[in-house]
Amino acid sequence: MQFEDIVKLLQEKLKPAVNIETDMGATPQAIIVPAAHIAQICQILQENPSMYFDYLACITALDNGFEAGTLEVIYNLYSISYNFQLMIKVSVTRNKPGEPLPSIPTVSHLWQAANWHEREAYELVGIHFTGHPDLRRILLPVDWEGHPLRTDYVEPASYHGISTYE
Repeated sequence: MQFEDIVKLLQEKLKPAVNIETDMGATPQAIIVPAAHIAQICQILQENPSMYFDYLACITALDNGFEAGTLEVIYNLYSISYNFQLMIKVSVTRNKPGEPLPSIPTVSHLWQAANWHEREAYELVGIHFTGHPDLRRILLPVDWEGHPLRTDYVEPASYHGISTYE
């Protein structure tokens, strides 16, 4: 299995509805896909016997800052059978304060590990995963306000009378 074969198969199955770009400079090589199609693409990658990406190693979310105006979710997949890694990148428009969080479909129904990774991305970066079975905070208190890994996050001076600085 080669990176180009994966891209070609996805393009054949999804065109013209989905535009798939590549990031050849990434290690491992990456495909860039529209957020609305991430679950569909991951299902193809997991179920296709010629690829069988059976292991979700990580989902990472990051804030590209005000200049870019986007948040990004990066999926690191691995096919144990074929000893092959693949990175998938999804970009969403950064929401303004008071607006609903940007949304991406969940992949937790495909890989159990996605459940916790998506909850962490929701909590720390502020990305909503539609269809997630239990999207709630796991690292901070339930009533914590904001998303600490956003570039515009301002840490409160105290939480319930306890100083957050020290």
